[in-house]
Amino acid sequence: MHKDNKRREALLYHAKPTPGKIKVVPTKKYATQRDLSLAYSPGVAEPCLEIAKDVNNVYKYTSKGNLVAVISNGTAVLGLGDIGPEASKPVMEGKALLFKIFADIDVFDIEVDTKNIDEFIATVKNIAPTFGGINLEDIKAPESFEIERRLVEELNIPVMHDDQHGTAIISSAALLNALELAEKDIEKVKLVVSGAGSAALACANLYVLLGIQPQNIIMFDKDGVLSSDRTDLSELQKRYSFGKKGTTLAEALNNADVFLGLSAGNILTPEMLLGMAKDPIVFAMANPTPEIDYNLAIDTRKDIIMATGRSDHPNQVNNVLGFPYIFRGALDVRATKINEAMKMAAVRALAALAKEMVPEQVNIAYGETRLNFGRDYIIPKPFDPRLITMVAPAVAKAAMDSGVALNPITDWEKYESELLERMGSDNKMVRLLTNRAKTDPKRIVFAEADQLDVLKAAQIVYEEGIGHPILLGRKEDILELKEEIGFDADVPILDPKTKEEDKRRLEYAEIFWKERRRKGISQLDAQKWMRERNYFAAMMVNQGDADAMVSGYSRSYPSVVKPLMQLIGKAPGISLIASTNMMMTNRGPMFLSDTAINPNPSADDLAKIALMTAKTVRMFGIEPVIAMVSFSNFGSSNYESANKVREAVAYLHHYYPDLIVDGEIQTDFALNPEMLQKKFPFSKLAGKKVNTLIFPNLEAANITYKLLKELYKVDSIGPIVMGMDKPVHIFQLGASVEEMVNMAAVAVVDAQEKNKRIKNFDVKK
Repeated sequence: MHKDNKRREALLYHAKPTPGKIKVVPTKKYATQRDLSLAYSPGVAEPCLEIAKDVNNVYKYTSKGNLVAVISNGTAVLGLGDIGPEASKPVMEGKALLFKIFADIDVFDIEVDTKNIDEFIATVKNIAPTFGGINLEDIKAPESFEIERRLVEELNIPVMHDDQHGTAIISSAALLNALELAEKDIEKVKLVVSGAGSAALACANLYVLLGIQPQNIIMFDKDGVLSSDRTDLSELQKRYSFGKKGTTLAEALNNADVFLGLSAGNILTPEMLLGMAKDPIVFAMANPTPEIDYNLAIDTRKDIIMATGRSDHPNQVNNVLGFPYIFRGALDVRATKINEAMKMAAVRALAALAKEMVPEQVNIAYGETRLNFGRDYIIPKPFDPRLITMVAPAVAKAAMDSGVALNPITDWEKYESELLERMGSDNKMVRLLTNRAKTDPKRIVFAEADQLDVLKAAQIVYEEGIGHPILLGRKEDILELKEEIGFDADVPILDPKTKEEDKRRLEYAEIFWKERRRKGISQLDAQKWMRERNYFAAMMVNQGDADAMVSGYSRSYPSVVKPLMQLIGKAPGISLIASTNMMMTNRGPMFLSDTAINPNPSADDLAKIALMTAKTVRMFGIEPVIAMVSFSNFGSSNYESANKVREAVAYLHHYYPDLIVDGEIQTDFALNPEMLQKKFPFSKLAGKKVNTLIFPNLEAANITYKLLKELYKVDSIGPIVMGMDKPVHIFQLGASVEEMVNMAAVAVVDAQEKNKRIKNFDVKK
């Protein structure tokens, strides 16, 4: 993306539709006068009096226990330096967003206008009664060390400076696993550190606790090696002043086992890397440019074990693997601090998680057949859903064992369930979807590229690496719109009606005519239809000139489906086309079928729709739990509509006994596990969390998904077309740019899956 366009997009993102990235929302009812009198005067006096009697009741009656302050004075912001408290606010809001989406922790961001240590500490102490924890952020060293040390000592709530300890914790987990793979003794390894700031020093401190000997650490800052003769070192830096005066980085790296980079890009040369010991461990974590390029490093040393701070390479050392879950565990036992035992527990939990079998959902997200513990997988991936149930409990247990937990957990099974419930409200699935698409982007035809919003979607798809757009429409119009939105990439633009496409159009028409000539299509008809974009786009996919197609923004659903049915047709073994919508509800992703194609499916059709939907759900790495919904429950009505649902369920139970599906059942029972367990304990859905609803007709499905979307602003991906032979997908009329980007990602993932099917078929042949 052009720099000016990226700048404009970033500014628009933060400014529209509402400035900022976080807001406060009520958690209690407020509709009636009675509600308001309980929320405020006079009812609010009662919890106030209870807290006055015992200050610990503040956790019972207020949000303090799930509220963290992200606090900065803006003196060391990202790579921007000392830009001041106001300028740091967008970053602090961003950190607040990460706390919420990864661990369901509420955050107020606090920007403090002082560089004075005592003033800063006094401010934080004065506001601390509001919060359950304090996350210090982007405060320059050495002040950050003193601020954190004093606040940890003087407050009775968890305090952590994530810039220091986040990187230390994540990289420590990676280091433990890398040393295991390299079969090296941690007490004997030689470590060279480039960088002597807060993060580097925190890493060294934690590595020493793991077993690295301080005298085996050689550290460098911008002025050279840290040595005992230097007079400009802080007290913390003096701990690692074991270097010999005048030693260069290249000399220090000779026969070194581990390199830790928290400094600047491209300072580690291939020659330096070649001088390292056998099976060198390199953590090049400068961002966005690592100390040595990943590809250069692995080309230089085949025995290297490497991590970076980047998401486009294996072994990303990403702080989001740590801080949300560390604070989650600390808050949940009301820890008075985050101590070394809790940090070490997080390290051990992360290291252990990388050795466990990876869920299919994670493999799918990263486009892997099977992620396994090894040189390219020494730490978990940020999208791993198990992080919250592994790291948070480990931290909570360590807090209890080390005597800093005021509210110990007794029922760990219940606690794990509560943690999983917390993760139902975010949009992880969208991130998983786009990440999966990026692993193997495909050529996508945008059949209505002369529509501004469609072109914007194509631009995002291109710039995010989701796919390779092919733009259909009038070339002059598209070029004009591209210039307007700053889409300057050289992507194919095709207009089926122009002479430039005569040859291809006639070839497509001939193929189409031969396929349909006994079904009422003349050769002239075929040539005429190939001037229409949806026919032309479908033929591009059919003939391998594109991998996938998306359309429907400006045309009705039936008018777009027709050419796809005529040209693409059903996949082998499929007798029915259907659609599903993935809804991002506050209980997690919900799949609703059939929302767009079959008006009144038979019992046989419903069974097929359920099976196709199950396959689609699994494509997203989720095990389907399917409720076949109706207005009745398990035979309470003999009406035709209920009977066909019951028949479909009977068929599925008989022929697909391992599929978790049941019905007919009313929607409220399907979605309320307690009601279902109490009333219908015999159901295959009892004790399960339903994530898929199959409706008895299109009317019910379509109305439901649109109600959810409009009334509750639930994001929707779909309708996802199921059963087609090629990856062709249809936008809803007037879909948003975001919806179209998501559907394009679905088309790419669908193309990846169908490509696997073809390869597997060829192998079997």
